[in-house]
Amino acid sequence: MNETHASSSRADSLSALKAVAAGIDFADLRIGAHGLFWNEYRPDDAACRIWHWRDNAAHCLTPIGFSVRSRVYEYGGGSFCLSDEDVVFVNEADQQLYRQSLTGETPQALTSGQCRYGDLQFANGQVLAVEEQSNQHRLVAIQLADGRRQVLAEGADFYSAPTLSPDARRLAWIEWSRPHQPWTATRLMVAERDHSGRFTKPRCVGGDADEEALQQPRFDQAGRLYCLTDRDGFWQPWVESESGLQPLPSAAADHGPAPWQLGGCTWLPLDREHYLASWTVDGFGRLGMRTGECVQDLTGDYSRFRNLALDDRFVYCIAASTTAPSAVLAIDRDSHQVKVLAGGVALLPAAHISQPQTLRYPSGTGEAHGFFYPALGDVANPPLVVFIHGGPTSACYPMLDPRIQYWAQRGFAVADLNYRGSSGYGRAYRQALHLRWGEVDVEDACAVVGYLAEQGLIDRNHAFIRGGSAGGYTTLCALAFHDIFRAGASLYGVSDPVALGRATHKFEGDYLDWLIGDPLKDAERYAARTPLLHAGNIRVPVIFFQGELDAVVVPQQTRDMIKALHDNGIAAQAHYYPDERHGFRKATNQAHALEQEWRFYQAVMNQQPD
Repeated sequence: MNETHASSSRADSLSALKAVAAGIDFADLRIGAHGLFWNEYRPDDAACRIWHWRDNAAHCLTPIGFSVRSRVYEYGGGSFCLSDEDVVFVNEADQQLYRQSLTGETPQALTSGQCRYGDLQFANGQVLAVEEQSNQHRLVAIQLADGRRQVLAEGADFYSAPTLSPDARRLAWIEWSRPHQPWTATRLMVAERDHSGRFTKPRCVGGDADEEALQQPRFDQAGRLYCLTDRDGFWQPWVESESGLQPLPSAAADHGPAPWQLGGCTWLPLDREHYLASWTVDGFGRLGMRTGECVQDLTGDYSRFRNLALDDRFVYCIAASTTAPSAVLAIDRDSHQVKVLAGGVALLPAAHISQPQTLRYPSGTGEAHGFFYPALGDVANPPLVVFIHGGPTSACYPMLDPRIQYWAQRGFAVADLNYRGSSGYGRAYRQALHLRWGEVDVEDACAVVGYLAEQGLIDRNHAFIRGGSAGGYTTLCALAFHDIFRAGASLYGVSDPVALGRATHKFEGDYLDWLIGDPLKDAERYAARTPLLHAGNIRVPVIFFQGELDAVVVPQQTRDMIKALHDNGIAAQAHYYPDERHGFRKATNQAHALEQEWRFYQAVMNQQPD
């Protein structure tokens, strides 16, 4: 075969280790009286630490031995908050709250026991949090002075986003009940203090229906309550009024992602007609300050925005572009000048970066979305790697992903898909996966190969597919039920959804029923969409990567799939990582998996004539 299929002239410029080492990420941006703070993950030691921007430089607050990460609902989020003089955070090892001064003393435990905490907010001398204990969830307030705990709300299956009004008289939050997910149907609740200082019985302000999901409640300084709701088809900002929730002027676009993690912030109301927000257009993020129908565009050169914060002078956010990875930004509200406070280091010259092109293509009776990254170098009809994101109700974004550049530099084109069911394109698109997981996502993954081949952009005979977690399930279904791909890679992927349903955690306890159906009533449907039961249909090589500590997709699923393929004479490989859970966090393991996957595809192509 032509060697340009395996590597380009720049193949050595971005090694697997360099690609994953660049995966520094940020979360939980907070602004307070003492400045700006954020949580920073570094793959070299897989730890998350709080950083403080002061004296025109970033300073790490979290000492060695601590890592700031919540595991509430398994996906965590909202792992720290700012009090008047301290930082309160969730320690990853024991999931307890710790209090740390800004002068660097050893953190002191604020809680103890078997509970886990997340979505932290500080208000009125208390830490508001989602508390998780033995699959029970509630909202609590913990006194910063003595650790005394008060239950604020309980009885619902799930809670998020506890928010106190500036005068401390009103408490708002989001809750939802099984079988719903936070992106299918939620309720916006409010409780008010009585004369004794206790909160009255809460009332539902919005939601309480199967066709509305609300998120990110906010109070402005006047005490008005706002939220994002998809009542009109997109997650857009609405405000409470005497007659109920009323829409604010906004773009017909999603102003928030599917809330897999707690503590998200993609919009901030300032007053009745003035708010800061991020939203998506054809998958590309926009950032702006809106006053009525007028929008002050702050997007600049960036394509994704999250974790917004602001003060009188700056808008702060975590952002990424098509040429630089995630960064903490300060954007001057008057001049729009951008200052990078952390991250955002360019890995490669812009000329050596494959830029995303919007994908919008027909699939089945619908239309699917995503991004196409051309192969770098002088490669005619390059091989294609189709990326399938996890979730599956999640999304990929048009931002610099070192893994994609790794493939592009080796002469592969990449299709990064937002198949039907992904978020960022409105409620109807997101709901398209209902009872059809393993069908419409697979259909979209297969259709993109034919579409790109018809455009003369790829070699349809050298198409590969890869995905992690739920993306691994789509990958295995595509290989089992269609003859499109020459090989595939499953990273901690689902091969037996029934087994997953028996082992999964409460947050996703009913997710499979929504995606496929009731395991008992719809047993035939499950059997028809279970890759393990149809391993005999797979006629191409497959490579697997699995964490031995994975409690979501247990290692036995991968071992069963490997055995079934080997029994059928298929060249399948597996790599197990004893120190990884669901989703790899350590740089050495991520780099090993990436390089082994590339070598695997290279070997497959070398075995086939052009």
